[in-house]
Amino acid sequence: MEILDTDHIELHVGDARQAAHQLCAAYGFHVYGQGGPETGLAGQRSVLLGQRDIRVLLTSGLSGGHRASRYVAQHGDGVAVVAFGCTDVEAAFAEAVAKGATPIEAPRRLTDGDATVVIAEVSGFGDVTHRLVQRDPATRERFLPGAIDMSAAPAGPTDDDLLHTIDHAAICLQAGDLDPTVRYYEQVFGFSMIFQEYIEVGEQGMHSKVVQSPSGGVTFTLIQPDLSRRAGQIDDFLSWHEGPGVQHIAFSTHDIVRAVRTLSERGVEFAQTPASYYEMLDARLGAVDVPVEQLSPLGILVDRDHWGQMYQIFAKSTHIRRTYFNELIDRHGARTFGTSNIPALYAAKERELAAVRNTTLSEGTAL
Repeated sequence: MEILDTDHIELHVGDARQAAHQLCAAYGFHVYGQGGPETGLAGQRSVLLGQRDIRVLLTSGLSGGHRASRYVAQHGDGVAVVAFGCTDVEAAFAEAVAKGATPIEAPRRLTDGDATVVIAEVSGFGDVTHRLVQRDPATRERFLPGAIDMSAAPAGPTDDDLLHTIDHAAICLQAGDLDPTVRYYEQVFGFSMIFQEYIEVGEQGMHSKVVQSPSGGVTFTLIQPDLSRRAGQIDDFLSWHEGPGVQHIAFSTHDIVRAVRTLSERGVEFAQTPASYYEMLDARLGAVDVPVEQLSPLGILVDRDHWGQMYQIFAKSTHIRRTYFNELIDRHGARTFGTSNIPALYAAKERELAAVRNTTLSEGTAL
């Protein structure tokens, strides 16, 4: 099985058009296409967004029985499908099922004129599935021929398109599910574990392992709470989301300072980092590529691995349940993750969520 990349993600949302408007206004996405009953997508409305090599499909069910409606009813808006680009979907589907994946949708061809895309779907984790996608390079921009009517997409990337690729997805799992999930991706999809860490945030603890496809095009950060420590933000996610799921998607950028400044001007709020983090930066990392005086006012974190540096920041969640959010990451040669950014990122997220958690508990209400 050859998995090339993250072809796209699909979010199931209450209102696809409203969600598309928000992502375009805040993150600079463009509407690339739309679909619904008139294009053969029975019972749903979908909007396709794009920016450089990122594709995001937003889908809303038009009735309570639709798959997207059921997902939203239980989890709220969130990532329901992570699609893998493949060289041979029929072979990949057969191999995945033979190795333990549950078949969701058998391979089928979508055609429209000279454009053909082959898709299939298998189980992933929780209620999140994996769509296998095989594209003809000559008609790659057609996305799902006959199902999504393509709009007049931008002629090409512009300087305003600050996000480039889907770098990774972070996934919250129930305690005890981390190692079985790692084994599942190793055995079924041929991923390898490339990083692991125990993260401490105050009295909270969480175990994290990162799995990646052989191509390097798909990376999952898998996280489970340490139940021997105080309950914290991973427990919050599992409770508020009602089960495991994608906590955040990380979008790569080649200029994180400009990206954070621009998105902030558009209304995106980012998690804050205390000044003490930057006071200790030189002693911890030495010289960094981006001046500290540019990083500090924006709250951008910096770390390194064996290959280079990485710069990261979490956006604050706009989700009504405070579950899903986005991350920006700028890799200066780094291939994996550093040992300091992840605890610092989750410490920043804890500061954001603490007030929400305390208010919820004091009022005796559920998110």
